[in-house]
Amino acid sequence: MSFPTDLEIAESATLLHIKKIAEKIGIAEDDLEYYGKYKAKIPLHYIDEEKVKSAKLVLVTAINPTPAGEGKTTVSVGLNDGLNKIGKKSIAVLREPSLGPVFGMKGGAAGGGYAQLIPMIDINLHFTGDFSAIEKANNLLSALIDNNLQNKKFSLNLDPRTITWKRVMDMNDRSLRNIVIGLGGPTNGITREDGFNITPASEVMAIICLSTDFEDLKKRLGNIFVGYTFERKPIFARDLKAENAMAILLRDAIKPNLVQTLEGNPAILHGGPFANIAQGTNSIIATKAGLSLADYVVTEAGFGADLGAEKFLHIKCYYGKIKPDAYVIVATVRALRYHGGATKAEYQVPNLPFLEKGFENLAKHIENAFKLGMHPIVAINRFANDAEEEINFIKAQCEKLNVKAILAEEFTKGGAGMTELAEEVVRSAESMTNNFKPLYQVDDSVENKIETIAREIYGAESVVYSQKAKNQLKTIYELGIDKVPICMAKTQKSLSDDDTKIGRPVDFKITVREFEFASGAGFLIPILGDVMRMPGLPNVPSAEGMHIDKNGKITGLS
Repeated sequence: MSFPTDLEIAESATLLHIKKIAEKIGIAEDDLEYYGKYKAKIPLHYIDEEKVKSAKLVLVTAINPTPAGEGKTTVSVGLNDGLNKIGKKSIAVLREPSLGPVFGMKGGAAGGGYAQLIPMIDINLHFTGDFSAIEKANNLLSALIDNNLQNKKFSLNLDPRTITWKRVMDMNDRSLRNIVIGLGGPTNGITREDGFNITPASEVMAIICLSTDFEDLKKRLGNIFVGYTFERKPIFARDLKAENAMAILLRDAIKPNLVQTLEGNPAILHGGPFANIAQGTNSIIATKAGLSLADYVVTEAGFGADLGAEKFLHIKCYYGKIKPDAYVIVATVRALRYHGGATKAEYQVPNLPFLEKGFENLAKHIENAFKLGMHPIVAINRFANDAEEEINFIKAQCEKLNVKAILAEEFTKGGAGMTELAEEVVRSAESMTNNFKPLYQVDDSVENKIETIAREIYGAESVVYSQKAKNQLKTIYELGIDKVPICMAKTQKSLSDDDTKIGRPVDFKITVREFEFASGAGFLIPILGDVMRMPGLPNVPSAEGMHIDKNGKITGLS
């Protein structure tokens, strides 16, 4: 009998009413804002800064992934179940899925196997409408910009050629990267170039995730840079009186969402920035809510540790004034084969020579963790075709690096397959040996911050700037938005900015093609290589394998 699909497992689960999940973590039934029986929003008054300081935060990251991903969400959900199973009061605090990957490459993003969040279909689709609200707030600012260009009586004299703000939508659609708007004559607006980013890469998404309260949200929205006047005066969203209307659209979206795991343990989902083209972590508000309501919080940072974990530590920890107490690196045998040179067909087949060479990628992420003041634990996310010889090799090599590697068997066993990892995470968190130390200070020059990340985290020789990037650097200093963290946008498939350079590349340079400004969110985005902030669909999108019958039953969403 074949192993059931994620969707089959999710649909066979018995869900508890969300008020029962809330009861486990001390949330009053009347305080919940219900979205049906199985999901609800949590009011912000549950955040308690004193409790935040005493609870333990566990960060789950990974090596550079194969296109299918390495299972960070699955491990995070399973680890949360494992911690609860060994008697710890734990909450998983994770990101919301984007419709782009759901219908594009990866399918669903609520965990997998017997380590899932439910209601799975709701989570993967429109959920509680947060992404829609973020999209609307972003595009309201776009409409206000174009209305001001059209409105001569109240014009800010904005130069259309300098506008950096883009529209967004939550779908992979490469045709919208660069467009022309305002065609069809004067009544249809000013003709100008524009473009779309995907919603998870939007600055409004970043602002939701980095705001500490509603007033902070409004302030950050007002600080969004729009462009220049013809007299070279900078224009911000506050000059368009946009921040209050945008915040109104985000009134409910700022509140975290409560759901459950298959095992009936609490999970909070909030925000969904990608880690290759955004900061890749859930919201500060959600994380602090979790830390206020439990003794342990398991959270993840998207893609490999060179992207998600680096940004979690240098951006989220900086603004949230938090730091992890334990640090887990997820690795799979198949990904290590891939980094050793195996083709797609070959990385599904046991092969120790490929694994030995590919281990260099994991070794670099371990080395980086120590540089950042963290003592990592490696979680080997087990697949059916992993050979014992390969698993033993990983454990032995990690031991040589003074790191413990533990099998993670959440996919087939749920929390029961994660108790050993949970025990080790508790030991690490309570040992007080993890003490994050930033690699750069926000007051450093932009160039120094970028080069520090490139050299120390990626292993690059140097950084090259295009002429466009050099010109934009001048603008950054003119605007005074240089004293902020850096949010690198690059491929997730490699430590370099070239996705063909697998393993642990050496003797390479990275190229900053251009910058995007996020003065409201409070970081700068150097765009490396050919990475795009509006992805395209693959040749065979996941959408093509999905079906819905006359009764509304969905298949293929996993």
